[in-house]
Amino acid sequence: VQLQASGGGLGQAGGSLRLSCAASGITSSSWIMGWYRQAPGKQRELVASINFIGAANYASSVKDRFTIIRDNAKNTVYLQMNSLELEDTAVYYCNIRNRYINSRVYWGQGTLVTVSS
Repeated sequence: VQLQASGGGLGQAGGSLRLSCAASGITSSSWIMGWYRQAPGKQRELVASINFIGAANYASSVKDRFTIIRDNAKNTVYLQMNSLELEDTAVYYCNIRNRYINSRVYWGQGTLVTVSS
């Protein structure tokens, strides 16, 4: 199983960025896909997750600003980030978790998002 994330970089406050994460070696229906982030000096936290049928949940801090999207045919999950805030600056990690075996978890390599004023 491999996860390849892309799309991080520098964004402006109030602007938008889009992250992508392509998974290989999985059967899409068996996995919950998501994004976590870790800001400097803070613990890693869940940003959003989405199951095979598209049911999503979000951290309260990003709800109504971020949208998680999943393309099952491509085994790819996206994170559309709008209305960026300085507090969104973090390393973002894509994550997949097997819906039948919770201990089967894989992480992408992390992509840095920096929001400037």
